[in-house]
Amino acid sequence: MQKFINTNDLIEMEKQERVHLINSLGGFKSVCLVGTKNKANQTNLAIFSSIIHIGANPALIGIIFRPAAYERHTLDNILETKFYTVNHINEDIYMQAHQTSARYDKVLSEFDATGLNTEYKNDFFAPFVKESHIQLGLNFKQKIDLEINNTVLVIGEIIQIYFPENCQNADGFLDLEIAQTITCSGLDSYHKTKKINRLSYAKTDKVLTTI
Repeated sequence: MQKFINTNDLIEMEKQERVHLINSLGGFKSVCLVGTKNKANQTNLAIFSSIIHIGANPALIGIIFRPAAYERHTLDNILETKFYTVNHINEDIYMQAHQTSARYDKVLSEFDATGLNTEYKNDFFAPFVKESHIQLGLNFKQKIDLEINNTVLVIGEIIQIYFPENCQNADGFLDLEIAQTITCSGLDSYHKTKKINRLSYAKTDKVLTTI
């Protein structure tokens, strides 16, 4: 039997139940660690599951920041320095990654609090997560305030990319399973993936084939 929920049901629902339900509805999501540093050299690390592909040329990624009910150290650092990293999470570090969502004081780095290690490469200002297998360095490009729910969309351009050589196919496709990247659903459920198939580009006059 299928359950039916309408707008009134959502309004009357207990807050945490509603939060968990709505956060699950978008399906499996990309989940990554965002590394930043301010001009005083204080590092910060935070987990995000609101990461969006914006475009490939230029290579743009968006991140949604929730309303400012408390200090947003990651957003503050990005706006101050214009540089940040996006680091894929693997099974070895998902519990440490989840712990970065705790509200640590600004003077305490989540790197130190969780035992994850900073890594600096090719003079990039912001810290990468050493334990991450796929690491992206981004340059801040645009901030968009979304009035509908008081969130903020930050768009950055990917200017540095690091990944294991054996993860990339000849056509450029990156096999995230080989890199051991995990995914998430809701706010706190982490998952490994199993590829079903990779299909050819869909055209009206051709039959789909396996790549």
